[in-house]
Amino acid sequence: MRIDSHQHFWVYDSEEYGWTGGPDSPISKSFGPEQLAPLLAANGFAGAVAVQARTSLAENDYLLGLADEHDFIRAVVGWVDLTAPDVEAQLAKYAGRPKFKGVRHIAQGEADDFLARDDVARGVKALAGFGLTYDILIYHRQLPAAIELVRKCPEQPFVVDHIAKPDIKNGTLEPWREQIRELASYENVMCKVSGMVTEANPNDWKHADFAPYLETVFEAFGPSRLMYGSDWPVCLLGADYAGALGIVERAAESWSDADRERLFGGTCAAFYGI
Repeated sequence: MRIDSHQHFWVYDSEEYGWTGGPDSPISKSFGPEQLAPLLAANGFAGAVAVQARTSLAENDYLLGLADEHDFIRAVVGWVDLTAPDVEAQLAKYAGRPKFKGVRHIAQGEADDFLARDDVARGVKALAGFGLTYDILIYHRQLPAAIELVRKCPEQPFVVDHIAKPDIKNGTLEPWREQIRELASYENVMCKVSGMVTEANPNDWKHADFAPYLETVFEAFGPSRLMYGSDWPVCLLGADYAGALGIVERAAESWSDADRERLFGGTCAAFYGI
């Protein structure tokens, strides 16, 4: 069963979603399940994981409401304030919902050492008591802090979003390659093969641009710790749904059927428990 491990929904508001690029951007509008469902079906996916795009508890209610209405939304990765004294109470409010499977914070928008902070680690450690995962959203320069967080939380299931957003546009491999390998040395860390087109040249990317990055994560994590994600609709900044998928399908075309099943669904289903 193929599952898209990473996509988003939102009701567009120019202030709340100013990061989408202004009125002429292809993603400066609302995106809902009705638009994603036919794309999943056309590309052979049976379900998807809806991931938070707002730093708000209201985001959890919004996404869980959509998940209740649409069976193909198999899981929700929401948000809580991991640094709050009442983080356990926030988690308790949502952890009982069957499709609430994990938490993410938009750490890419924080200081580079954010994930290395002790108060963040305390919040992440609270997830274990509720059986919840944590999505690591960072730029490549924040990998040292992510490594420190993972070191502090050896029992916590982690997944790195968007292969830690390397500088694909400029072809920069180091120190991303060395650091992503170090992160992969922790067996409780998975990796989403997602979000790459927005780190490349959006108007002139080639499959070859992604090859060294894909080769690195394929080797470092292996099929049992990799999961494909479209990052729809953000991917529309660089490719349509099928185009983003094609980058990874082409790179993994020589894999065995079993390994491709893990990449395109099995690892995601096991990680999120869906």
